[in-house]
Amino acid sequence: MLASPLLASQLTIAGTAVLRPRVKRSCIHGNSTTKQTKDRKGEQTRARQCSGHRGAKLDQNLEANVMFSSRSEQTLPLLELYSLRMQRNREKMEREKTEQHQNQFKRKLRVCVATCNRADYSKLAPIMFGIKAHSDEFELEVVVLGSHLIDDYGNTFRMIEQDDFDINSKLHTIVRGEDEAAMVESVGLALVKLPDVLQRLRPDILIVHGDRFDALALATAAALMNIRILHLEGGEVSGTIDDSIRHAISKLAHYHACCTRMAEQHLIAMCEDHSRILLAGCPSYDKLLLTHRKDDYMDIIKSWLGDKVQDRDYIVALQHPVTTDIQHSIKIYGLMLDALLSFNKKTLILFPNIDAGSKEMVRVMRKKGIEQHQNFRAVKHIPFEQFIQLVCHAGCMIGNSSCGVREAGAFGTPVINLGTRQTGRETGENVLHVRDADTHNKIYHALELQFGKRYPCSKIYGDGSAVPRILKFLRSIDLDEPLQKTFCFPPVKESISQDIDHILETQSALAVDLGGTNLRVAIVCKRGNILKKYTENNPKTFEDRMCLILKMCKDAIQDAVSINCRILGVGVSTGGRVNPQEGVVLHSTKLIQEWSCVNLRTPISDALHLPVWVDNDGNCAALAEKKFGHGKGVENFVTVITGTGIGGGIIHHYELIHGSTFCAAELGHIMVSLEGPECSCGSRGCVEAFASGMALQREAKMLHDEDLLKVEGIDKLCEPITAVHLITAAKMGNSKAEAVLHKASTALGVGIVNILHVVNPSLVILSGVLGSFYQEPVQHVINQRALKSAQSIKVVSSHLEEPALLGAASMVLDYATRRTY
Repeated sequence: MLASPLLASQLTIAGTAVLRPRVKRSCIHGNSTTKQTKDRKGEQTRARQCSGHRGAKLDQNLEANVMFSSRSEQTLPLLELYSLRMQRNREKMEREKTEQHQNQFKRKLRVCVATCNRADYSKLAPIMFGIKAHSDEFELEVVVLGSHLIDDYGNTFRMIEQDDFDINSKLHTIVRGEDEAAMVESVGLALVKLPDVLQRLRPDILIVHGDRFDALALATAAALMNIRILHLEGGEVSGTIDDSIRHAISKLAHYHACCTRMAEQHLIAMCEDHSRILLAGCPSYDKLLLTHRKDDYMDIIKSWLGDKVQDRDYIVALQHPVTTDIQHSIKIYGLMLDALLSFNKKTLILFPNIDAGSKEMVRVMRKKGIEQHQNFRAVKHIPFEQFIQLVCHAGCMIGNSSCGVREAGAFGTPVINLGTRQTGRETGENVLHVRDADTHNKIYHALELQFGKRYPCSKIYGDGSAVPRILKFLRSIDLDEPLQKTFCFPPVKESISQDIDHILETQSALAVDLGGTNLRVAIVCKRGNILKKYTENNPKTFEDRMCLILKMCKDAIQDAVSINCRILGVGVSTGGRVNPQEGVVLHSTKLIQEWSCVNLRTPISDALHLPVWVDNDGNCAALAEKKFGHGKGVENFVTVITGTGIGGGIIHHYELIHGSTFCAAELGHIMVSLEGPECSCGSRGCVEAFASGMALQREAKMLHDEDLLKVEGIDKLCEPITAVHLITAAKMGNSKAEAVLHKASTALGVGIVNILHVVNPSLVILSGVLGSFYQEPVQHVINQRALKSAQSIKVVSSHLEEPALLGAASMVLDYATRRTY
């Protein structure tokens, strides 16, 4: 008998629900039970083999015992058909699952940016513009609260609207009173209102900036609602209650974008997960480095301070209350105003922020008649782009705003920081601290010292590339990873974040070497490896030389991005006498024309927006040995360059000696003979006149002209004659050449003996192309002629191939390590 029509039922195969046939039982006549059982087992075995190609197994525990007729081979096509259908269903479900996963991966990341006041918006706006520019990847949500919505502080939410951002929510969270209790009540009011907003917006991540009490409320609400938090500028230290708030937000935040290496290390020491820390730099630098050199800056200055004011002939003042010592901050504020009144310069003064004590400070300002005074312009708010111009071209900035120790350094604007509000922050050399004062005289004296000065541009807080790094960091966030924070106990190693590719590029320096023939620029990493080098002929004129330097440096900076390097600054090595404090070449050698009284620091720093250091090539060679060569870890040593000329540098107590007029370590001009040959300096008998490459070349030419440089096996010497020919002739037994070299070695050795008797170093390093040749004879002269206590001093030959470039780079790397990281 044939099987009855199929009935649908559920069968589970490898976790997938499919249909299986159910055959209606039939009456069996004349067939044994054994044969029925064998037929049924055979059909089940063949079905398993058909479906086994996809790894699926039929459930052996079938719901019912299906009885097949004696003609069981007729049911085989049915089983194969259903096995094929099951395979297709499984493949379809796998495809749908893959597509669903891909669609989820492509979903836009909802990023909520919350801004509380004019200061944090200047840091958040560049990120908001970056997110908006990548609308295919991100969905921007904007929440405005705090002093943005208060008329007394300029209703600064309007500038957000002017920047064409849609504000998703405005929250009035400030309780007026400007005292400690009002700040606490403001935090509580924000916590009451924020949950509804966050629940409605449902962001994937909330970006919070800084250390304001409003930001603390934002971070608290988001953390309790299981919303990921990215905290900007965590890990910094300022020295007030802001530190406590900032660190509290860092502990609530899941991710961190900090500005400096020191801030990064602070976060790591606070047990934050190093894989969630990004060293990005300050986002506001992305904007200010691009816009602060606008041509219309005088129009902006005059619009705020009047038509008569001149560039760098006015002061910007911005002082906020210190909530942990309100009375002291009010006193300092009054003394600042008195000093500004006495100093008698045009002053743009901004109202303080909304912290406790601000109302009293405004009363002090009005009591002194500042708003009506002809020299003052008191304002509540200035657009950030215009504020950049005003700070950049100010003669001085005074107060305790973080702008003074952060943004102003990018322009080299002199800053006077008053009180304790910013004393813990990293600063450039443009900042002068006045921590306390009983009268206005101390502040007045600080104004006299700082006003009108210009300092090297400092990039401690950023290099203009923070936003691309932050956007890359946002893209890397995995929303599927656990939301619960993990802390690293104990604190991780100092350089633990170096192996995370999106956190920090290789710290590097741009090194420039100005030689008599060639101009060279190199990218040097902090380990002393030259990653890329550029060489051009040194132009003969000043204008062409400066243009070429800037072009080569800009090309190198562009290439540095492609090789994942962060340029910390520019170091310049040049011949001649150099004032390293001002970055000025005072007197040049004869080999470099039009190179005296040249200010190198200012034009390079202004063009590249990088700090610049300049020093003599001999001093640079000593610095290279100190950081990368034989002088590493040596307290006192001398480096002598033996090349075209003779120069060097002296390291004493781990510091480079420059001298009162910057001509210390002019080792080539130590006189060793009263009636010696004429030197390039105009004197006679200098070491350089005997032992330099030029001196040996001169002697070699004289011997050649007299036909006395011939050696056996060489009929004719190739022109031009150089010191190499002299050394080769001496090695092959030419007595005249040997005598010249013996005299040169003795002169150099006597000069070095004089150095040993004056500064008594523990090591002498011979650098340059002739260093290895002079090593043994100079050591011999020391053993013969030096005092017994100095005869044990060793002479070694440098193994550094590029001491000038490495020394120029070491100025940058040492300074950055000491002051920034």
